[in-house]
Amino acid sequence: MIEYLKGKITEITPANAVIECYGVGYDVNISLTSYSLLKEGEECKIYIYEAIREDAHLLYGFVKKQERELFILLISVSGVGPNTARIILSSFTPSELENVIASGNVGLLKNVKGIGTKTAERIIVDLKDKIKVGDSTFIIGTREEQEVQEETIAALVMLGYPQPAAKKVVQKISKENPAYKVEELIKAALKAL
Repeated sequence: MIEYLKGKITEITPANAVIECYGVGYDVNISLTSYSLLKEGEECKIYIYEAIREDAHLLYGFVKKQERELFILLISVSGVGPNTARIILSSFTPSELENVIASGNVGLLKNVKGIGTKTAERIIVDLKDKIKVGDSTFIIGTREEQEVQEETIAALVMLGYPQPAAKKVVQKISKENPAYKVEELIKAALKAL
């Protein structure tokens, strides 16, 4: 299982990126959300989901772990394959999609190309309890600060803390101490939880 690829982007389109790692070019399917964060010729780290079928071995890549987690949740829904999940993630940012699912907004979800009312309803019913948005608070700050907050929240959830509580505490501490690194933020959050 490939966790991530770290290398140089040698080619990129809105749907695919070729990541060169130690002389090997990996063709990775990406969403528009990930595409907007990548540039040809730059070094990158892409989180990978491998889809191994009888006729193909496909890689799906995501700049953020949160997007990959949503992708895995989406393809767990009956009738939603990897390409449909990628279209959904191209239509919404991960935070927007979490809010659409948590609020049960079938109308917004069925506006996505290839998603009908039944599929939209199935996605919401199947994933509503798996998506934890908290009290409508969003991660704030620069992209670097957002990544630190996301990593910290993920670590706290893995330690067994509920996501809404972890998110609330992390945001509060980050607002007061925006220069904190992940380790410092985790320590401060553990004291506050």
